[in-house]
Amino acid sequence: MKFSKTLIAGLVMMVGVNTFAQKKAEKFEKLEIEMFPKAKDGYKQVYIQLPVAKNEKDLKVEYFVGKEKMVDCNNYFMMGSVKSQDLQGWGYNYYEVESNGETAGTLKGCLNKKETKKFIYIKPEIVGYNSKLPLVFYVPKDLEVRYRVLRPDAGMKKAVQK
Repeated sequence: MKFSKTLIAGLVMMVGVNTFAQKKAEKFEKLEIEMFPKAKDGYKQVYIQLPVAKNEKDLKVEYFVGKEKMVDCNNYFMMGSVKSQDLQGWGYNYYEVESNGETAGTLKGCLNKKETKKFIYIKPEIVGYNSKLPLVFYVPKDLEVRYRVLRPDAGMKKAVQK
């Protein structure tokens, strides 16, 4: 009797975990990045593969290129640029990052000298959402790329007239 209760509890738990895993599973298009050039010395190739989504034309992707640093209370940003390049003959594009990792920031007098770890990044960019194509980046080896998906509000709102 004790064995059957344990068996039933185990099966219920397995079904619950499996259902949760299926809900979390996202569908991805087959990824092909072989046509993109290899990274040059001192750089690495990174990519973002987006899952298939409903109404992709309504979605946007905001990407950030930077690195974590210990900083004080000032607002910091990373110096550098991200340039879109055309992959000749394919009609795709990729992004080349130019930055030596230097940062700049405001000059507030911080009363609390405590430093915290923050992700400091180059000015972010927003691009269209497309699950069929990866977003490919060539970044200096000490930098990373992060992103977030921007979704529209439920409805359009009207501006107030004065």
